[in-house]
Amino acid sequence: MEIKAFHFNPFIENTYVLYDETREAVLIDCGCLTYDEQMELKQFVDAQQLSIKHLLNTHLHIDHSFGNAWAAKTWNILPEAHKADEFMIKQVQMQAQLFGIYEHIEPQPLGNYLDETDTVHFGNNTLQILHVPGHSAGSICFYSQKDKVLMVGDVLFRGSIGRTDLPGGNYDQLIENIQSKLMKLPDDTVIYSGHGLCTSIGQERTSNPFITSNI
Repeated sequence: MEIKAFHFNPFIENTYVLYDETREAVLIDCGCLTYDEQMELKQFVDAQQLSIKHLLNTHLHIDHSFGNAWAAKTWNILPEAHKADEFMIKQVQMQAQLFGIYEHIEPQPLGNYLDETDTVHFGNNTLQILHVPGHSAGSICFYSQKDKVLMVGDVLFRGSIGRTDLPGGNYDQLIENIQSKLMKLPDDTVIYSGHGLCTSIGQERTSNPFITSNI
């Protein structure tokens, strides 16, 4: 499986395209806000001759969903996320303005709900869903056991964790879920976060102060 990362919008959010030799792909956390960002993403997809099979969201904070309406129209596909975050969709314009972003943000309804009983398939790959609330009530991670890859959104970062002071956030719940659902994965699992650099389960298990202090 190949992974291409883009860094979009004023929050420097990580948008990911996952694909393989079949040219089938999934788009995770489409955060492109401007026309230039949209074209950067589309040109990559076109150049690689990819077929986007799923438009996935780890959660629905604005920086991770700015591009959902555009992507839905571009590839004729609806976003998929956890139902607990769906309420944020109607608030997207208001939330953007609170951060000084006045571009028109079109609310994009979901086409499917994802939870831990579900899996996502594309090409020769399967992504397992892990529901890890705490950053938001609907935060989910996408795990490929075959490729030892974990797409975590804003649940976990290199040396840190997601903020818990936004609606639906809960610090104790986030720590508990990271410990019980993520830290049991193999140490060599590569973590792709919603912001910043990659890390691994092993690195965070031993050096992340939020995790080691709660062992």
